[in-house]
Amino acid sequence: MIDDAQLILELSFKAVRSSGAGGQHVNKVSSKVELSFNILDSVVLNAEQKERLITNLQPRLTKNQVLLLQCGESRSQHKNKELVISRFLHIIKEGLKVSKPRKPTKIPKSAIKKRLKSKRVVSERKASRRKPNLD
Repeated sequence: MIDDAQLILELSFKAVRSSGAGGQHVNKVSSKVELSFNILDSVVLNAEQKERLITNLQPRLTKNQVLLLQCGESRSQHKNKELVISRFLHIIKEGLKVSKPRKPTKIPKSAIKKRLKSKRVVSERKASRRKPNLD
């Protein structure tokens, strides 16, 4: 598994002005936090983990394989930084999970017989509705 503390040291943060309502306070305080993490430049992750993250997190990554996250939920920059770090760690852990291969299941013979029997019943019911052939 990966060390969270080491991974956090590789993050780069930028504080920007938050959008939305809030009066004069919003116009002078940079409380929104933007986090960026370059997967290819990471020292903590090995080559296999980097490859898995790139494939699993492809829609979230930039062309340079950089993961960008931002948080402006709170008025406090420190709280936003904590929130974005926890969100980042959750995304990384989910991205590193290996999904189990799907095993195709075999259809039981009893299910096949039951389906064919019900088809036969419906076919006979519809056949009984037809006009008789008087040739």
